[in-house]
This record gives sequence, C-alpha cells and structure tokens, in this order.
Amino acid sequence: MSAPPADVDPAVLRQLRYMFEAGAWVLLESAIADLPSDLRWVFESGAVTIEQLAAIHDALGVTSATDIAAELRRRGLRGVAGLDETTVEKVSAAMPTLRAAVARIPLGRAMTITDPVVARLKDAPGVEAVEFAGSLRRGRELVGDIEIIAPVDDPAPVLDHVLSMGDIAHVLHRSERRVYFLVDRVQIGVRCPATAVAGATLLHLTGSAAHIDQLLDRARANGFELGPEGLIRGEGEPIARTEQEIYEALGLDWIPPEMREGDGEIDAAAAHQLPVLVSRGDIRGDLHMHTQWSDGRDTTKTMVGRCADLGYEYIAITDHSQRAAASRTLTVDGVKKQAEEIAKLRERFPAMTILHGCEVDILGDGKLDFADRILERFDIVLASLHERLAQSPDQLLKRYFAAMRHPLVSIITHPTNRILPHRAGYELDWDAFFAAAVDTRTIVEIDGAPAHLDMNGTLARRAIAAGVTVSVDSDCHRADMLDRQMALGITMARRGWVEARHVVNTRPIAQVRAAISAKREG
Repeated sequence: MSAPPADVDPAVLRQLRYMFEAGAWVLLESAIADLPSDLRWVFESGAVTIEQLAAIHDALGVTSATDIAAELRRRGLRGVAGLDETTVEKVSAAMPTLRAAVARIPLGRAMTITDPVVARLKDAPGVEAVEFAGSLRRGRELVGDIEIIAPVDDPAPVLDHVLSMGDIAHVLHRSERRVYFLVDRVQIGVRCPATAVAGATLLHLTGSAAHIDQLLDRARANGFELGPEGLIRGEGEPIARTEQEIYEALGLDWIPPEMREGDGEIDAAAAHQLPVLVSRGDIRGDLHMHTQWSDGRDTTKTMVGRCADLGYEYIAITDHSQRAAASRTLTVDGVKKQAEEIAKLRERFPAMTILHGCEVDILGDGKLDFADRILERFDIVLASLHERLAQSPDQLLKRYFAAMRHPLVSIITHPTNRILPHRAGYELDWDAFFAAAVDTRTIVEIDGAPAHLDMNGTLARRAIAAGVTVSVDSDCHRADMLDRQMALGITMARRGWVEARHVVNTRPIAQVRAAISAKREG
C-alpha cells in the first residue's frame, strides 16, 4: 500500500491494513488449496516460497512428491531459476516426512473411489491398459496417494473423457499428460505417459522410495542412470523402458509391486530367491463369512450362490456367537435351524462343499462363547477377540492361548482386531503368539475385510517365518463384496511374502478337513 494522506483517521487506516493483509492471506490460502496435494505440502513445509514452488513446477513439470524425489536424485533440482543450494537442501530435508500430515484412507475405500475412474479410462479412446501406481499398487493398507496410469500417445481426448465424469468435484491441475481432481474429498491423479515410456513411469511412480533408491544405487554401480524415462547409459537413449526390462538389465528377477518396500526384496531378486506369491487363482475356498443369521446383509442362500459363481470348491458359513457385540448373533436355538438350512443348500449346490461353522467370541476369561456340546456340532470353529475389556496385552495373549489350546478351535481370526483407520491393533508378544499357534496347530487368519486387513503384510511375514499356517478369508457380510474382500486379503498376504503352500485354503477340501480333524483328535 502507498503512503496514506495525512488526514486519514488512524483507526480507519489500521482497519484497511487489516483487511488488506487478511484478504491477501485468503487469496494465498485459496491458491494453495487448488494445488495438487504434494505441492501444497512442499510449500507448507517451509522449504520454498510460492514463487519458488511455481518455478520448480514450470521448469520440471513435477506434480507429486515422487516426481520431486526423482529430480532430486538425478539433478538435484539444478537449472531451476531462483533456487539456491540452501533451498534445495531444505526441499531434500522435507521429503522424508512430506506426507506425514496427509490423511490416508483405507485401501478398500481407495479402490472403491477409483473404480469408476478406472472404468472411465478403459472406455477412453486409444487406451489399452490402465494401472494403479504408488501405495495403492503396492497394496498398503492405508493409502496417501492415488495415481492411475493410462499410457496413450494422444492424451487430450483421454483427459477430456475422464473430466466429463459427473463425480468429479473439483479439478486441481491439468497439463498436457496429467490431471488431478477431487472425488468425495479424495485427490486422484491420472497420468497418460507416452506408450514408449509407460513402463518406466509406472516403476518410478509405484515406489516405494526405499525400493527406488536401492534400484538407483544398483543402476549407478553398473554405470546406468534410472529415471522416469527408463534405464540410461551415458547420454544415449534408454536401453530398458519396461519394468521387466529394467529389472532384467539390473540382474534382478521381476519384483511384484506388493514386495517393493526396500526390505530385502532386491537382494532376494538378485539371488533368484523371490517367493512365488499366493495369487487369487490359488484360492479354493473362503472360510469366513456372515449371513442374516448374525450381522450379514444377505441370506445364506445368496452368499452360497455367489460363492458358487466365484468357482469355489468349498466355503464355511461362520456367523457370530451369542454374546458377540454384533447387531444380530447366532443363538443356541439358531444353530440347529441354520444347520438344517445348510443341509438343504448342500443338495442344491452339490459341486461345492458347504461347511457349517461359527466365529465364536473368546470371552474375558479365555473361555468360548458356546459350550463344547454346541461347538462340536460345527464343521469348523473360528475364534476371535472382539472386546478388549480394558485388559493388558499379557491378559489378551492369555485369552488367545486358551482359545488356541481348545481342540475345537481351528482358526484365530483378525488377531490384532484393529479397525482402520481409527483403532490401532493390539500390541502383543507376536513371537509368543505365533509360537503358540504352531505348537497347537492353530491356523491364523489374514482377513480381507476393509476395516481389518489383519494380519497386515509385516505380521503375515513374521507368521510364516515362524512356521504358522494361515488362511486368507473375506470375512464378508455382503455377497457382492465376496470377491473384492478376498482380493484384499490376498493383497495383504502378498505383502507378507506368503506363498500358496503357507495357506490352508489353497488346499483341497480333504486336506482342510484333515487339518481340522488332526487338531480335534489331538
């Protein structure tokens, strides 16, 4: 503001200054809010001014933390006007914690939000393949970045097609090959790289940062540079552009996205010792689901029919026991009636084995929620902790131990009992837990319910290393989610380096029954 006339009332002047400063701040906040989220967080970290951020974007075209990290690795942001070495150091220092304040959403919700976008992209002109990137592709249980890759040589019609969706609330950014927008308050990025560089772009965006850093170290040790355009030697053209080609040129087996966390997978790939991860096609049956006999939405017939459509060889109907904190529970009287209903369904679906089971609560003293005379009627018994009851980790562990020692309990479900993203799971002595499972021949579940995703990859990896047999189940309460939730469970298992040989429900029904009988008979 220029100097005011001498006769201006000082009180009015103070008010004008306040209004100017407040208005400028509102304008700045509005501008920042309309940036792709990672650029906003770079600014709010204090590493750069808004002008410097604009210069970085204009010079390099970056729109995400992954882009900035790649530029830091390759050129250190050199060549950006107005950026000195001190600022570059500040940006580098901000990167490891850049997304610490970003709200993450459960993997299941992320997939639900992106499904319509993926369908729209697949319907766009010239698009032949669509892939997730980032933590969504790696199957992290909480997702902080959603980027979708649709390689195409003419991107404009594709981006126009996506932006014509009715669900888009606000467009944050559009450039030649990228667009960022909000759907249900969640940012989604769509990139349309040229077909020639799509594989390298996908590798670069999938990460994780630790995985890419280790790949870059390996590339440089062999005289290469690795970037979003591919693997390059000297100043020439990329010698490898697809993920497969890049891994192969670096002397590595192809590494599944779920394993790319910088936690030993590159050494295993170099030694040709990567596990053959369990896949959806390995699953023969689902051993955990709920119907209207407890808190499920659909009838037993509907659930069974959908499972038959999925091609399962066997399933288990496992409703909640009488004192579970569910909206409805299976009563003692209901057990007999449910058994009669299942007997009729077995006649209607002879190609599929239908096990009559129960998810029985482990009570505060370690006892089970049904008497043994009731549990003996079931083909399979799952046991769960649903109520902490203000107990210590040691007390919770003792409840689990008591259930594992029970000869009728075949599976412990969702062992941490976490609820994503609001409730952390139990912090137990997991080495002791897994040792007890092995000793008692008790199976431990990897649960595909979006709110659980439990065990997660880290725990699943520890479990199989300890010799635990796992099951991968949907824990589904709706027929239309059976396939999706099984896929989420498989994702957690793959993050835990789980192979089909570790999973009980990749085996024929005779072997499943034999495992149940072996424990029951001691």
